[in-house]
Amino acid sequence: MHRTARVLLIACVLTYDGTEAQSSPAGEFLPPDGRTQQVAADPEAFRSGVLPFLSKYCTPCHGPTRPRAGLDLSALRAEASARLRRRVWERIRENVEAGLMPPEDRPQPSREEVDRLTGWIKAALRQDDCGGVINPGRVTIRRLNRAEYNNTIRDLLAVDFRPADDFPADEVGGGFDNNGEVLSLPPLLMEKYLAAAATISTQALARPGPPGAGEILPESYRRIMIREPRSPGEVPEAARAILEHFATRAYRRPVTDAEVARLSHLVDLAIQNGDSFERGIQLAIQAVLVSPHFLFRVELDSGPRAAVAPGGEIEPIGQFELACRLSYFLWSSMPDEELFQAAAEGRLRSGETLTRQVRRMLLDPKARALVENFAGQWLQIRNLKWASPDRDRFPGFDEPLRAAMLRESELFFAEVMRDDRSILDFLDADFTYVNERLARHYGLSGTFGPEFRRVRLSEPARGGLVTQASILTVTSNPNRTSPVKRGKWVLEQLLGASIPPPPPGTPELGEPHPGQPAASLRRRMEQHRANPSCAACHNRLDPLGFGLENYDGIGSWREADGGTPIDASGTLPGGESFRSPGQLKKILKAHTHEFARCLAEKMLTYALGRHLEDDDRCAVARIVQELQANQYRFSTLVLAIVTSDPFLKRRVDRGGNHGG
Repeated sequence: MHRTARVLLIACVLTYDGTEAQSSPAGEFLPPDGRTQQVAADPEAFRSGVLPFLSKYCTPCHGPTRPRAGLDLSALRAEASARLRRRVWERIRENVEAGLMPPEDRPQPSREEVDRLTGWIKAALRQDDCGGVINPGRVTIRRLNRAEYNNTIRDLLAVDFRPADDFPADEVGGGFDNNGEVLSLPPLLMEKYLAAAATISTQALARPGPPGAGEILPESYRRIMIREPRSPGEVPEAARAILEHFATRAYRRPVTDAEVARLSHLVDLAIQNGDSFERGIQLAIQAVLVSPHFLFRVELDSGPRAAVAPGGEIEPIGQFELACRLSYFLWSSMPDEELFQAAAEGRLRSGETLTRQVRRMLLDPKARALVENFAGQWLQIRNLKWASPDRDRFPGFDEPLRAAMLRESELFFAEVMRDDRSILDFLDADFTYVNERLARHYGLSGTFGPEFRRVRLSEPARGGLVTQASILTVTSNPNRTSPVKRGKWVLEQLLGASIPPPPPGTPELGEPHPGQPAASLRRRMEQHRANPSCAACHNRLDPLGFGLENYDGIGSWREADGGTPIDASGTLPGGESFRSPGQLKKILKAHTHEFARCLAEKMLTYALGRHLEDDDRCAVARIVQELQANQYRFSTLVLAIVTSDPFLKRRVDRGGNHGG
């Protein structure tokens, strides 16, 4: 092993304090002790209304033998089995209430039977108490993902260098690639970190020329070399001052004397080996850049704890940990000097300061990271780079159009954020952003040149996320639209519904054979939906997707498909009907509560960097209440998240393990 690599690995071990953390299984909504939650309501109502319903209509398909959709409800037939995750009960209620279950080819319950079941479930779920001590959950020690690494290097050293672009792709959990529960550290990535640290430190300490009077040093050099020794006797003090300042910023917290001493020892070793003082500092910088305290967001014990039953304790996160949670949430990067200063003075947690900082950060250019990393993954427009529309079927698609599609969605989200507009604009709005290329694609006149302009929309055919070409393209197949993908996107990304994967062996939707008359896509989908195993989900997905059929596979408007007039009408399971995309948008906007809850859950997941647990439902409910009370303003959403218990506190196991 190369001598420098050995030094860095040793430093990596020396600077790590062994902090550990645990997390709940991916995707599970668990209570504090990992056990299922007691859902209790009137026992007689359970015996007389719930059990007969489950036995008659549910467990014949969702029983222990080959349960449909992997859902076995047979354990619920015992009254004690009400100890079940609330998400399962909610799923049962949603499907039965919407008429999606039981399937059409099975015996159907009466309205009275449905009311008894759903009434018991609602009563049971309402018994959960959100008024006491709320378990804020815990986050595993979280590695910086690729975007966070690049941005942190940029803000730490002012180096125009994006080393993480060459790192292995980050895993995704809960819809986002900043989820600490899936961000592992494989050996290949550690090698990349070592190589990047060497390159970064070399660039950061590079001089533009021989030292001399009047020399203009690079910004990165000035940030690191805050003091230079004028004699050998000043070396230890200068090294300590440089490394204490740098490591404090890199670790995003005050460093200990022991940490500085270990780093300073690397400078001593370099000088003893005949290297220069700057070379010694460079080696110490490399050690910092491969330390777990730089590569991971580590939160240390910070204050008094309040007991939470069972098995854990609650403590507020520290001031510097709060600064990091804020900056990586809104900027995907380290705190700036103003955040560091507020944390150092112990005033960041105060309501007035926290509100002021959030509003400042949302207006900062670095908030573009929230657009790219949160909106890009929530809306799935990151996938646009991999979209490959058939050029024969869609000859108008090219790389300038692909870039314009993405830019429109980013600018649209940025305005809602920057101007503190209502989040309901995401569902429908009277404006968007286009350049000449995208305006021509949309059939809009009056926009010329490559620059993007804000334009007023007068027709209901455009406006809101579901009409934007980026989303319509990533939810299409290469050669045609996909009502299933589009319906799934609306349900999952806008309304927070959970759509299970198709059962094994479910037949694919067939394409027409060459030379045969092409049946309309709607007719072929109806034939596909005739299969009982397909109907349950497609009755939810297809109407929403067909409501967007006026948009072709790359989002341009059309009145017909292959000579067949477009039928964009549909009826949702709840009975709401529409005949055009504009009418569908009105229906979506009427589901304000579901959308607000969905967006709150997704942004809270992103802000915390973990899957949501069962107790997080209380925080989500409070966020939605705040939104309702404040005209659904974007800043209200962000402020309600950063002032929530899960954001300001954490749970610590009584054994002492904790995460950050």
